[in-house]
Amino acid sequence: MNPFQDILVFVVVAPGVIFGLFALLWLLDWVPSERLMSSITGVTFSACTAGVAVLIWKIGSASNVSVSLGSWFAVGNYHFPLLLMADRLSIPFLALATVLSGLIGQFSATYLHRESGFLRFFLLLHLFAFGSLLAFAAGSFDLLAAGWEIVGITSVLLIGFFHQRRAPVENGLYVFGIYRACDIGLLVGIFAMHHWAGTASFSGGFPTVTGARAVIVCLLLLLAASGKAAQVPFSGWLPRAMEGPTPSSAIFYGAISIHAGAYLLLRAQPLLAQSRLASILVVLIGATTAVHGTIVGRASADAKTSLAYATLTQVGIVFIEIGLGWRWLALAHILGNATIRTMQYLRAPSMLHDYHQMHSAVGEEFSATGTQIEEMLPARVQLWLYRWALDRGHLDTILERWVIAPLLQVSAYLSRSERTRTPSPTTVRPEGPVPVSVAGPAQRGD
Repeated sequence: MNPFQDILVFVVVAPGVIFGLFALLWLLDWVPSERLMSSITGVTFSACTAGVAVLIWKIGSASNVSVSLGSWFAVGNYHFPLLLMADRLSIPFLALATVLSGLIGQFSATYLHRESGFLRFFLLLHLFAFGSLLAFAAGSFDLLAAGWEIVGITSVLLIGFFHQRRAPVENGLYVFGIYRACDIGLLVGIFAMHHWAGTASFSGGFPTVTGARAVIVCLLLLLAASGKAAQVPFSGWLPRAMEGPTPSSAIFYGAISIHAGAYLLLRAQPLLAQSRLASILVVLIGATTAVHGTIVGRASADAKTSLAYATLTQVGIVFIEIGLGWRWLALAHILGNATIRTMQYLRAPSMLHDYHQMHSAVGEEFSATGTQIEEMLPARVQLWLYRWALDRGHLDTILERWVIAPLLQVSAYLSRSERTRTPSPTTVRPEGPVPVSVAGPAQRGD
């Protein structure tokens, strides 16, 4: 491999190596100090950011940097390629992931100081960074799915970070159920590409998937992207995800994870260009989500949920841009939105403190903004929209009834089937007749 290929491998693998090393030491009952953990985190992401900067300089004079590490496994005509690629689409996401992960690491060193889960948070931060970098640098949908799943499970674990309370654990499992249901689209879509094109690589699979096949693959990928990006009708899980620490909310639902669905659609842009139906659906889902996020966000009772719906609104607009084929505008929108939302999430506690100080200084309530639009509607419509927004569009109830409940029923059925099929332990009896002792009155002590 040439030096640029080595740098690409280092950028992707370094956070995963740190996670594996400290996780092993943790299992061996050795816990590093907070200063050591935060210092190693800072050095790791600084080195990764420098590596991405070198790759940006290289790609300025070349189309991409790719590394083939062989195949994970091969069965017949199917093979799982370990191919990393940095091109003009993935490089901005790699830079975003390394810079913001390092920023969150430095912020969390103070925010989680003396927290009992300090090491656990930093381990999950490195695992998340590894998963996101793997997904963004993947050269095929196969490897992208691996990073996609790592990001998903890390998100769930950080939602349930404060596991001493019941609500974070329940909400984490709820989000996990939504992820599982929607990720079926990604897995089946990859299977369809292998079945019809013989490969799921970004360079070799698109030309041979056309017509109705392209529509099917696009719809399957749209299902996965909508679930990860919390687009309608899957937006109900987003407020539940605010149970995690503020730094994890910033990087997940303000920056990286919430935009992973948009990245998936950007990678599938050649297929979307062949499917007018799928492109129209992307625009409709994005527009519906943007309106939904705007209305619900205005009725949110806390800062984190309000910021989450503000992010959701912008991601909906990004989906519109992708559906219209405005690829590079969508990319610039993602980078700007991710950076701003991360800063707003991290600033939210201080912002509330400043607001209360200003409120005390003024001595009265601040006047609401944006009421000129509401006043254009009849009072009855305003009241209905307010009730609808408080219930978050009933999406949480819909997901509970049509997604989570069926999944729980299937899980319970499989659990009962497994218990039925598992043979019960039998008692080994000695050979020959079993002696029976009958106690008489003298033996009983009467």
